[in-house]
Amino acid sequence: MPTFPLILGVYSLKKMSEIGLGDSMTKRETLSYWYVRQLAQDTIEVQPLNIYHVPSGVKQEIPIKEFLKHYNPEPQYYKSNTVPALQSLAEKIAKGQELFAKGELDEAEKQFLKSLMIDDQSVKANYGLGQVYTEKKEFDKLKKVLNTLLNLDLAFAQENREQFNSFGITLRKNKCFDESIRFYSRALELNAMDEHVYFNMARAHYEKGAVDECMNNLNIALAVNPDFVEARKFLDYCQRNPAPPAAG
Repeated sequence: MPTFPLILGVYSLKKMSEIGLGDSMTKRETLSYWYVRQLAQDTIEVQPLNIYHVPSGVKQEIPIKEFLKHYNPEPQYYKSNTVPALQSLAEKIAKGQELFAKGELDEAEKQFLKSLMIDDQSVKANYGLGQVYTEKKEFDKLKKVLNTLLNLDLAFAQENREQFNSFGITLRKNKCFDESIRFYSRALELNAMDEHVYFNMARAHYEKGAVDECMNNLNIALAVNPDFVEARKFLDYCQRNPAPPAAG
C-alpha cells in the first residue's frame, strides 16, 4: 500500500475560453501547470505553479476520476523546471534558518527574502523572516509578514506545527503580546479544539498583565483536555496570585 500523501509530479490542464461577443467571438485554449499530490486512494490535491515553476497558491482537492479525465502528466517539465526550483527554494530556506540559529540576522534576512522571490507564499520563508524581524525589533516589517501568515491557512497546518510554535514563542518572548494573541486567535479559527494554542495564548495574556483573560484561556484548554497538567498548574498559580504582573 502506498504511503499518502504521494507526490505525483506536475500535470497540465487545458481549458477552452470564449473571447469577444457575437460574430467576433473566438475560442482560445489555455494551458496551466499544477503540482499534484495524491492524498488518499480516491482523492487528489492540485496546486498551481507560479512563474518560477514552484507550487504556490490555493490547493484544491478533487476526485481521482475527475483528475484522470482532465489532467495530463508532464514528467519532463517537472524534472527540468519544478525539481530544481524546489531544490533552490529549500536550500535558501535552510541557509536562512542556519544563519538565524547563529544569530546572523542580516544574512538570514537576505536568504529568506531570496526565498520569497521564488515563492512569496512560502510558509517556511515567511515564518523565518517573521522571526528575524521580531528579533531585530523591526515591527513595521513584522506586521507585514504577520499579515501574510494570517492569510495563509497552510501556516497553521499540522505539517508546519514546529515553525508555528516557534514563531508564536518568539513573538511572546520579544514582548509582542498583541501580535502573539492575534496569531493564536487566527490558529483557533482553523482549529478551535487545540488545547496547546489556548495555553500559549494564556501565557501571552499573563505576560501582558491580563490575568482574567489568561485564566479564561486556561479553563478552555482544560475543558478540551482535562488531563493537561501544565494548564492545571498554571491555572492554580493564577488563582493563588490574582494580581496581574507588570506587563512584560
